[in-house]
Amino acid sequence: MAIVFTHLRSFHAVAENRGFTAAANALHISQPTVTTQVKELEDRYGVELLVRRGRRVELTETGAALFDISRRIMSLQDEAEELLLSSGRLTTGQLRVAAVGPFHATEMVARFLATYPSIKVSMLLGNSDQTLQRILDLESDVAILAHVVDDPRIYSVAFSTHEVVVFVNSDHPWHGRESITMAELADQPLILRETGSTTRRAFEQAAEKAGVPIKPLLEIGSREGVWKAVERGLGIGVVADFEFVAHPRLETIRIADATIQTEYRLACLQERRHSPKIEAFMTSVLHPQA
Repeated sequence: MAIVFTHLRSFHAVAENRGFTAAANALHISQPTVTTQVKELEDRYGVELLVRRGRRVELTETGAALFDISRRIMSLQDEAEELLLSSGRLTTGQLRVAAVGPFHATEMVARFLATYPSIKVSMLLGNSDQTLQRILDLESDVAILAHVVDDPRIYSVAFSTHEVVVFVNSDHPWHGRESITMAELADQPLILRETGSTTRRAFEQAAEKAGVPIKPLLEIGSREGVWKAVERGLGIGVVADFEFVAHPRLETIRIADATIQTEYRLACLQERRHSPKIEAFMTSVLHPQA
């Protein structure tokens, strides 16, 4: 008993837009048609997929599981259409990039657009956990992460490695020093990114390995916020070396007795690694002369 694609498409549109009217508008068909197709899908398999809540609908457990599958199917349909429209030359379509920060991401996008200027690129920024989840949820095509992912669903390749350093303002007693030890960081007031930040995770793992108790004074959800707090003298910041922006009142200091690094990687879903636009992005980033 083969599933009817138009029925699945209507269900997906309702689930994605959380309503029959919005789904009909998205598909450019009438609302009664959408309602009928979803009802026929439910009746055909004897399941309940959606529950009406006023003007909105909610997914049942079965509906939520089917929505996870339908997102993948619709994504593959979009890729197939892009491939056919461009005859394999990538002259149309959209690439959605998720990244842990703008530094490497903007460089990568520039390399890609130099070769494929007709592709529309969008970018979402977040911490490593959020960025990884975006490719798992098919919200993004490729991700720029700052750690190795131990997940069989994810394909990733290394891009660059960076040292984690601390930084202080010009009034701090450590200003002017080239390096410190991990032990000196014990119980110091630290300004850290939020939980989920790769830099923070690498720093905390190194501190635990060294047996050094660390004392976060503030958790801030942006690099800019961390820099501002350190500039105001609230504490000591932690950052990957390439992320540090030169500032007359801020100075980086190496951690001499610990190797703390973040490794930036390009990642995508294993099942989508041979998508033409994903392969093109990775090739243009890793082999810009190719």
